[in-house]
Amino acid sequence: MDPLRATVARMALGDEQALATLYEATSALVFGLALKILRDRPSCEEVVVEVYAQAWKQARRYDAARGSVATWLGMMARTRAIDLARARARFLAIEDEMGESFDAADDARDPLESNALLERASRVRGALQSLPDEQRNLIEAAFFRGMSHTEIAGALGQPLGTVKTRIRMGLAALRRALAPLEGEWT
Repeated sequence: MDPLRATVARMALGDEQALATLYEATSALVFGLALKILRDRPSCEEVVVEVYAQAWKQARRYDAARGSVATWLGMMARTRAIDLARARARFLAIEDEMGESFDAADDARDPLESNALLERASRVRGALQSLPDEQRNLIEAAFFRGMSHTEIAGALGQPLGTVKTRIRMGLAALRRALAPLEGEWT
């Protein structure tokens, strides 16, 4: 019998110490799986946090008949890491596409206007990159992938209110970061 099953059962009853026990016993495995997929330590740390948050929320749903606790956590880690890798790939493709469209400025366009557009795009990308990962990823999903807030919440297993709040906070941070440039863009 999997010794961690009892730990997950205690988590399902709200035992926070059980979550700490599970983390201590399995975090190296979860981190290792994420690192194998993402090859980026900060992103792996984000995945680890998300996996244990999901495990805490879904402890009641754990089904020993479907696999060990390590398998359950491993599947969550794999799914989250792949989702993050795909989101990054899509964002980079969109960013490249945006850069190409700005680079391929219309010959009839004023060179100063073209340069201003390139500068704006660079500043917006910089402001977006300055956001915390959780806000940036949600904004990318909503605005670059066209996902609704409900779709994002379902895909990430997060409450709808949390998704909306993080997007709102991220957009507010972008507005603040770009506010000094507002007069230049009109």
